[in-house]
Amino acid sequence: MSDQIKDIWYYIIVQNPEADGEQFVGYTDKKTGGAFIPAFKTKEIAQQCFLVMPKDIMNHKYEAQAIIREDLITQARKNGYDVFLMDNKGCVLEKIS
Repeated sequence: MSDQIKDIWYYIIVQNPEADGEQFVGYTDKKTGGAFIPAFKTKEIAQQCFLVMPKDIMNHKYEAQAIIREDLITQARKNGYDVFLMDNKGCVLEKIS
């Protein structure tokens, strides 16, 4: 019997997807100065929240993409970011890392 690993997936917003400058969209909290990447349970929630998120649509393309939890946390920590699970209105539900 083989053990199956069930990966946890989140959705994030990616700036300039499939380009040399591709990067996760992150923000800095004005009150605390902490940097974070918003993550979402579904693509639909990510897209709804994206409508109210600050962005530069004149100069960048954005896309909601799925990412495995461990990969997201690794990249966030490597770049000095926390990860927060958010709802469709941009409210923090919980800290992921």
